[in-house]
Amino acid sequence: MHIHELNPWRTLIAVSVFVVVLIVGFLTMPKPLFEYQKSMEESVEALINGEDYFYPWELEDVIANKPDSIVLFDIRDNFVFGQGHIPGAENLSASTLADPDNIKRLEALRDMGVTIVLYGADELQANGPWMFFRQVGFNNIKLLLGGYSYYKENEADLYETINDDAYFKGMPRYDYAELAAPKDGADLNADQDNKPVQVRRREKTSVAAGGC
Repeated sequence: MHIHELNPWRTLIAVSVFVVVLIVGFLTMPKPLFEYQKSMEESVEALINGEDYFYPWELEDVIANKPDSIVLFDIRDNFVFGQGHIPGAENLSASTLADPDNIKRLEALRDMGVTIVLYGADELQANGPWMFFRQVGFNNIKLLLGGYSYYKENEADLYETINDDAYFKGMPRYDYAELAAPKDGADLNADQDNKPVQVRRREKTSVAAGGC
């Protein structure tokens, strides 16, 4: 016979206390920092439709007039940002994007109706952060096509890029065919063919006395 069978009131009190503790725990549990409001499919569809793109030629007006309605955020690390960035951009490293202070700043800009433009070294670097913030309800965040590398390549006349779609095709970082080929393949092969191959016979080592 269990002891609670002898004293049912004590068992009832223990169960009641346990339930109260659970309820208090649920009520005081901190809310998650982010709640997803859009699915991955909805975010991808927004990209396909082009409604969340920010085009390089649009930077011309942003750089020249510095409108309060648009903020550029460079998500590269601080060192790379210091070496060069789009004029007027703020550094908000990807590793600190989800910090509470930065989230409050992003929320304040959203509430003021400010458009946030994210860019990285290339479009791919900023694509992940952009998609994440879109999914958690930041519908004011856009993605700069081509990233900083495309901007740097065309900064002399950004308006000229209005009819260019190279940022959709992507730009290779290296010419792998050129890197793989020797600088002067013909001369290299000729030298190898003319040089005789010397074969050295390995000297036979003597066996230590007294055993094999």
